Amino acid sequence: MPAIFARSADAVVRQAAVGVVVAVGLLVVGWYYYALPSYTRVGYAPEQPVPFSHELHAGKLGMDCAYCHQSVYESPHATVPTARVCMNCHNPKMANVKGNSPLLAPIRTSYDTGQPVEWKRIHKLPEYAYFNHAVHVNKGVSCISCHGPINEMKVVYHHQPLTMGWCLKCHTDPHEHLRPVHEVTNLKWAPPDGKTAREIGASIATDLQIKAPMNCQGCHR
Repeated sequence: MPAIFARSADAVVRQAAVGVVVAVGLLVVGWYYYALPSYTRVGYAPEQPVPFSHELHAGKLGMDCAYCHQSVYESPHATVPTARVCMNCHNPKMANVKGNSPLLAPIRTSYDTGQPVEWKRIHKLPEYAYFNHAVHVNKGVSCISCHGPINEMKVVYHHQPLTMGWCLKCHTDPHEHLRPVHEVTNLKWAPPDGKTAREIGASIATDLQIKAPMNCQGCHR
């Protein structure tokens, strides 16, 4: 009886099967990376070149967030502090705090050479979204709403999923996340006695005429 399929058909079938497996694998990886960033980002806490503790600086020492993230009120980006900012406290020539610590060697090198410290990015929105820090903090959205209790983190980690659904939940009902603008970087702020966060937020939303973006271009540019 003559063969129905040529011998070369076996190779074609094997190649097709491998192609299907690879395609499905890429689809799954792409889905989890782009559509569900919470699976790859929440809890992410990379080892940094300098072990900076927010628990110590922002928590115990009470340093204001804007001291290091200086452009957060004016810029779309919070920005990472330069070595010059760190050296205000840790300059060995001025006998300041732990100026000669070996843990701060990358800071001193950056200060002397002008080359930035290679910090590893932690918080990252999906690439299809646009977020403006200045707009949010100037409307009363505190750092902890997105970054979590940063003043309690010895090692900073990705706290919230930052997904579209997560953002829309706040944009639909932002009152719980609003506080007086001058208290935005006060990580220990609490509503005054007799008031709830929702009541404070509702009043701020009215005073500042806060409205969510009315079209897709507000977040997707």
